[in-house]
Amino acid sequence: MSAPHVPVLLDAILERAAPVSGAWIDGTLGAGGYARGLLEAGAAKVIGIDRDPLPHAMAAEWGAPFGDRLQTRLATFDALDEAGPVDGGVVLDLGVSSMQLDTAERGFSFRHDGPLDMRMGGDVPSAAELVNGASEGALADILHRYGEERAARRIARAIVRRRAEAPFETTADLADVVAAQLPRAKPGQAHPATRSFQAIRIAVNDEFGQLHRGLEAAERALAPGAWLAVVTFHSVEDRAVKRFLADRSDRGGGGSRHAAPEPPRDPGFEAPLKAAPPSEAEVAANPRARSARLRMARRTQAVAQPIRRAVLGLPEPVEWT
Repeated sequence: MSAPHVPVLLDAILERAAPVSGAWIDGTLGAGGYARGLLEAGAAKVIGIDRDPLPHAMAAEWGAPFGDRLQTRLATFDALDEAGPVDGGVVLDLGVSSMQLDTAERGFSFRHDGPLDMRMGGDVPSAAELVNGASEGALADILHRYGEERAARRIARAIVRRRAEAPFETTADLADVVAAQLPRAKPGQAHPATRSFQAIRIAVNDEFGQLHRGLEAAERALAPGAWLAVVTFHSVEDRAVKRFLADRSDRGGGGSRHAAPEPPRDPGFEAPLKAAPPSEAEVAANPRARSARLRMARRTQAVAQPIRRAVLGLPEPVEWT
């Protein structure tokens, strides 16, 4: 089975972490692009973690030549420290994989009509259950907080009106209702339902909660000198990773005439490397890479510390179940 997902910014990760060695955790295994790249570059072992059963079935085929250098675990990445400690690094790809978007039965995309599902794995309510069951207020909050959709309240009202006549069952059902509330997209612009689908997917899979807890777990999993590499595709997630690394690499002190100096801190990471965007060639070969950003930092010997969700700038969770 070939891997349809192209690992974004893999070359940049390998270049910055060179020479690649030791044990790594690929916290979002997907089609195995990062895990395979790390193994081919010299990693002694890669532990691939994913909550979707499909990547594990795929890994049994493409991973066979690597033998016991590749291990997989069915889990969410907020529990990835259970596979540590690792002395090479942790890689997290926060994007939705092509194999999920392009499989109609998974219900992630309005481009392929299918059941309104969007679950990445695990026993959680589906997107259809959210759209058909959440209150109008919760729907509006989800669309606004998670998708930064300006027309959130108008779309939420339209969803509630439509579901009173017939429940939503397919991605086309939802995309049509959302698109009817927004101006028609001009050539080159994203589909009008893009932000709403993104927001609902984030809510169904608790992606922001997973990110918060996953960054904390990654810090716990990393041995001194190991790398944390995170590839983001969403401005909110990229800001959260940036703030996490800034906070956890801060040594305290400073201060000014307006603020007292903070007490010295023992940072969990060295100063992060400059964020890396994809190259023009990578975007040309894979347009989905356009919004990607890579952030990397190296672990110190300091004890891992929790970090508040508010510090990361992540939206407050919306209760809808």
